[in-house]
Amino acid sequence: MYLSDATIDNIRSDFPILQRTMRGKPLVYLDNGATSLTPLQVIEAESRYYTEYNANIHRGHYEYSEQATVAFDETRELIKEFLHVPADGHIIFTKSATESVNLVAYSWARKFLQPGDEIVTTGLEHHANLVPWQAAAQATGAILRFIPITDSGQLDTARLDEVIGEKTRLVALSAMSNVTGYMPPLEPVIAAARRVGALVFLDGAQLVSHHPVDLRRLDVDFLAFSAHKMLGPTGVGVLYGREAVLDAMDPFLYGGDMIESVFLDHSTWDRLPQKFEAGTPNIAGVIGFGAAIRYLQGVGMDAIAAHEHRLLEIMLREADSRPWLQVFGGHNPAQRGGIFSFNIDGVHPHDTGALLDSQGVAIRTGSHCAQPLMRHWNIPGTSRAVVYLYNTVEDVQRFFAAVDRAHDLFA
Repeated sequence: MYLSDATIDNIRSDFPILQRTMRGKPLVYLDNGATSLTPLQVIEAESRYYTEYNANIHRGHYEYSEQATVAFDETRELIKEFLHVPADGHIIFTKSATESVNLVAYSWARKFLQPGDEIVTTGLEHHANLVPWQAAAQATGAILRFIPITDSGQLDTARLDEVIGEKTRLVALSAMSNVTGYMPPLEPVIAAARRVGALVFLDGAQLVSHHPVDLRRLDVDFLAFSAHKMLGPTGVGVLYGREAVLDAMDPFLYGGDMIESVFLDHSTWDRLPQKFEAGTPNIAGVIGFGAAIRYLQGVGMDAIAAHEHRLLEIMLREADSRPWLQVFGGHNPAQRGGIFSFNIDGVHPHDTGALLDSQGVAIRTGSHCAQPLMRHWNIPGTSRAVVYLYNTVEDVQRFFAAVDRAHDLFA
């Protein structure tokens, strides 16, 4: 089910920045893979916290603290509903998806990995789902192994058994590439991990933002994502984890609000998820994220995914008529989310981005924190346009008009 034009118009009216111009041109915002825009409902939720009940949570026995605690905890319950979290799952708030990965890399990997153990990941990963595992392997003597990728940047799942074996302790991969939108077939990877008793860590930063996710069906031990990629504030990340695994891990940060008892010579930890939430969190941001979740639920993640798929199909058709436009990730929209990564023959991505900026079109250029993938393709980077629920067919048309202008000027 697509979003109707009237629905998209109503959605766009909720985003004040879309009423502004950039370089004197109406804004076409296509940098949603980095950070999405923020609707009034989220801005107002944060503002209400600061103006009506600004207080710390979980510790104050007075009205405003109790009100803030309820609003904060409601967001956790909303996320559980949004992701269909199973009964043995927990939602932990961090400051970013990157911190969520690091939490597991420190609190699980450095505690349980032994020399010769193996962490399996891929060459498609965002640096945030690669560098922490590199550091964990160096600290523990574990070994990093990689699922092979094809020339088009897809997983070679036929070779899983060559990589995932008896020494594999963790498989960490992205559910949707932030470079190409490629969504790897998760089931065979997860099944291969389970056959050898390995845990599964999923980078969901792009998938959760753009597609419905059901953790009752998705058999993973960890899932990380960020609020700012899904209409929420910056500075709020989420880690989903299974209770048995989280219970066995040590805390990541130590201090207030994560302890049960403190003595001069030892301490004991609070129950989950507070065990991993030391100190005062981003209270306003989490409350704002609750408003973002409600907004997405109101529109419907199925409808958002279908809308993005429609726009991506148009973009891929337009690309097919431009032989000088190199598209990364393949031309099959069934295997991709709404991420369009491209280069213009003979034009550096940074020049493409600068020209599009002059036309009021905001995209991302560079390696997209995926340098190993860029080396796989032997390129310095790509230009990347990512659509979201407020983007329109007109946005896509203006984007390609700017791309054509860049080609005419630079190629």
